[in-house]
Amino acid sequence: MVFSSPIFLFLFLPLALLGNFLLPARARNAFLLAASLLFYAWGEVFYVLVMLASIAANYACGLLLARAATPRGRRLVLWAAVAFNLGLLGWFKYGGFLAANVGAALAALGFAPLPAVETHLPIGISFFTFQAMSYVIDLYRGQAAVQRSPVNLALYVSLFPQLIAGPIVRYHDVAAQLLRRHVDLDGFAEGVRRFVVGLGKKMLLANTLGEVADQIMALDPAALSAPVAWLGIGCYALQIYFDFSGYSDMAIGLGRMFGFRFLENFDHPYAAASMREFWRRWHISLSTWFRDYLYIPLGGGRAAPWRVALNLWIVFLLCGLWHGASWNFVIWGALHGLFLSLERTAFGRLVDRLWRPLRHGYVLLVVLVAWVFFRVEALPQALDYLRTMAGVGAATVKAMSVETFLPREKLLMLLAAAALALPWAPALGRARALLARRWPQAGRAVPAWGPEALRALGLLAVLGLSLLHVASATYNPFIYFRF
Repeated sequence: MVFSSPIFLFLFLPLALLGNFLLPARARNAFLLAASLLFYAWGEVFYVLVMLASIAANYACGLLLARAATPRGRRLVLWAAVAFNLGLLGWFKYGGFLAANVGAALAALGFAPLPAVETHLPIGISFFTFQAMSYVIDLYRGQAAVQRSPVNLALYVSLFPQLIAGPIVRYHDVAAQLLRRHVDLDGFAEGVRRFVVGLGKKMLLANTLGEVADQIMALDPAALSAPVAWLGIGCYALQIYFDFSGYSDMAIGLGRMFGFRFLENFDHPYAAASMREFWRRWHISLSTWFRDYLYIPLGGGRAAPWRVALNLWIVFLLCGLWHGASWNFVIWGALHGLFLSLERTAFGRLVDRLWRPLRHGYVLLVVLVAWVFFRVEALPQALDYLRTMAGVGAATVKAMSVETFLPREKLLMLLAAAALALPWAPALGRARALLARRWPQAGRAVPAWGPEALRALGLLAVLGLSLLHVASATYNPFIYFRF
């Protein structure tokens, strides 16, 4: 069950909201926990037990941390919790990957290969494992108090708005909200608006452009022209942005409807003028998690230059692996780590002196090349696709034209997505202020309710079109299965 499915929109969500409002405050956490477990079990059934085991182990570690009398005892509990969480994630997500690579290495050395290891990947395990780890680490650091209610801790880990697709919510950010939260009409309305925006991003933009990307990238790269190859990866870049940010918007909106306030997760990353800025804008909850729980403990940016570069590489290699058990994900992370390291050298100072559109183009080039490894599952095919993008061995433009994949409605969505990926709100705000200063009488001629009415009509149009797509679309991928 996903947010853009009819059963969620027309059955699960209305019942969850109704129950949350009808029940007394003291019963709401238990109700939301039951709803969240049902939401997860709808798609995973047996593997909800894996999440419950994670909750139980981290709850116990939290109690042990609170009782530990010595620094050494606290460290032992912390490392036990980290080992358990990483072991759980490692077995389900990386067991088959590690066995295959160790087996290949043994076979190359003349030994008998290991038997194949097949494990099921529970949806969202990367998200709820990182959240559980943040609880224990926050306790260890003294940034939060121990949670003695197993219901409250289980709700934090399993809360359905952000369970399967993020954002990664850290315990110290919502600890007080687990105990006391309030939903008023304005907050609920803002949550609905945010959810509608996210649903529109997912259904109207991400899905439409995802169809184009899938059609192109399913073909043999030798059959593509360079422009078509660039179109394919460009559409995928916009698909993954509007899908990720759309789900984050829906999660933030759902949180507001139930009284929770989640932090922002995306801030127009494709407007960045450096890779450093890109990662301050892209998947903010993940990048800050790695920064606070790994990069800074490794020494952060205050160590010797070689150590800073090593820290960045470690973080982004692991960030790549977090996304999936594949060498292509490792290469994706390595590319980002490489350019983040280079930007701390003379190369970064050179980039900073460039005209901003050139800096912006540099970021898009790096990001698009890296997305090829993220999207294409096999390394040889990824390299073939990059060669086609570079015009090496590509088909002629006549053989495979851009127009083949871009009928008018998809072209309009591509143009709309490219425009909406940029932060227009600040520029529009400045333009509005300038017009108000120069022609104050024009502002008085517009009714006070005018902008709000237009906004409401726009949201209704987005909601209506999105629901039409929900009801009729056969293409509605859930791209988080690998995460």
